[in-house]
Amino acid sequence: MQKPRPHLTLPFAGSPLDRRDDVRRDEAAIEALAKGGRALFLPLWQGQVFVLHDGQMALLQEAALAHLTVADPGSVFLGTMGETAQPWFALALDDDAGFPLEGLGEWQGLRLAAAHLPAPDLAIAGRASALLGWHARHRFCPNCGAPSTPGEGGAKRLCAACGSEHFARTDPVVIMLAVRGGQCLLGRQSGWPAGVYSALAGFVEPGESLEEACAREIAEETGVRTGAVRYVLSQPWPFPSSLMIGLIAQAQSEAITLDDELEDARWFARDDVRAMLDGSHPQYSAPMAFSAAHHLMRAWVQGEA
Repeated sequence: MQKPRPHLTLPFAGSPLDRRDDVRRDEAAIEALAKGGRALFLPLWQGQVFVLHDGQMALLQEAALAHLTVADPGSVFLGTMGETAQPWFALALDDDAGFPLEGLGEWQGLRLAAAHLPAPDLAIAGRASALLGWHARHRFCPNCGAPSTPGEGGAKRLCAACGSEHFARTDPVVIMLAVRGGQCLLGRQSGWPAGVYSALAGFVEPGESLEEACAREIAEETGVRTGAVRYVLSQPWPFPSSLMIGLIAQAQSEAITLDDELEDARWFARDDVRAMLDGSHPQYSAPMAFSAAHHLMRAWVQGEA
């Protein structure tokens, strides 16, 4: 009998902010929070966060924004923190000229920052990056092509020309292990570091269930047929804005036929995967420790999936 699976909060999840849907619908209230002297602003530049030398994520007060060039959509409301309901906002810089903390740290991409930022900060930064990235890619109305403007504190964009509303979206991605006889199926792409193998993954297509997407992706990439599928975990993934949905699929065949997406795929025994995760395997390595694939592989090794 499979033992109960403990609750997992993966990196980029678990934000401590209250998103305050009641507030973000009131533009005047949001402006008052931003101008009230208590707000903290998380700056991003080219999708990067500024990490101070002490490992903390840089935050600015409203007065520090005066000399910065802020890109569309301006400040987006992330929510409030704790019992004092301190407001948090995020903003994207057009450039980092005049950044007030220059010399006290460095700009880092989220993949690098994920290795050392505290989990709550990483969750906030991941959401900020995904939301600001969505705005950067949706400055024009997809319905009529006219310029759009942000609304509800950055939760949506509005088109004055045709009246359309467009809300920030996330793309579902299945990431899965096919398992059979004490082994799991892992693959690698040609651009990855040498020896790294990971779970297979792919976007859910229109009209598909998660189970159907799982079976299709495994079959397309490796030719392996699968049957029953069970859910294990999920993770917001801000590269640029996806939801990784971790699954275990029971394989019904073993022969592998590669397509052009993978450089290689093979079956790995549980002990090999354990050694890959621990960094002790002499030949192969696991994916990044903050990734859904890493946690999915660990859950299977530990008998929790």
